[in-house]
Amino acid sequence: MKVLLATRNAGKLVELRRMLDGVPLEVLGLADVPEFPEAPETGATFAENALAKARDAAAATGLPSVADDSGLTVDALNGMPGVLSARWAGRHGDDAANLELLLGQLEDVPDERRRAAFVCAAALVVPGGAETVVHGEWTGRIVRAPRGTNGFGYDPIFVPDGEERTSAELSAEEKDAASHRGRAMRALLPHLQALA
Repeated sequence: MKVLLATRNAGKLVELRRMLDGVPLEVLGLADVPEFPEAPETGATFAENALAKARDAAAATGLPSVADDSGLTVDALNGMPGVLSARWAGRHGDDAANLELLLGQLEDVPDERRRAAFVCAAALVVPGGAETVVHGEWTGRIVRAPRGTNGFGYDPIFVPDGEERTSAELSAEEKDAASHRGRAMRALLPHLQALA
């Protein structure tokens, strides 16, 4: 059985494939299927965006499709950048600009008010069948300067609760075990195993 992970983010695809390793499914990415029109992410929530992406992919390919939408919510910014995380600085996927803008916005915020969480909604849509949405959250704080080279996005400035290292300083295995995406994908796993 084939399942499509509907993402063009290479970092996410590597993470998601690693997390699904051992599930008896052939995991495809968007580069493995013919191109189809993808609607822009206009949902107000991570769940709305994840469901829209999974529905588009399932309708276009006829394959069970998994999509996630995730981002960083910062308490001092009233939950922003939230669903705008990937394009916070104005251009989608510009990690360096997003980090620089966020750190600039938090420059005068004291350390004790730099609470944040990575949030993930993951959706599975089976053509002509069920739709499932699950959530994962990873709480922590924002440090003042990037550290580490693992991961992507806001990983170099996010220190998970109980850690002194940033997410970008954790090994892939450590991150998968604790991260928002890891938690969401583990919640989705029984639904994926049911497909196999």
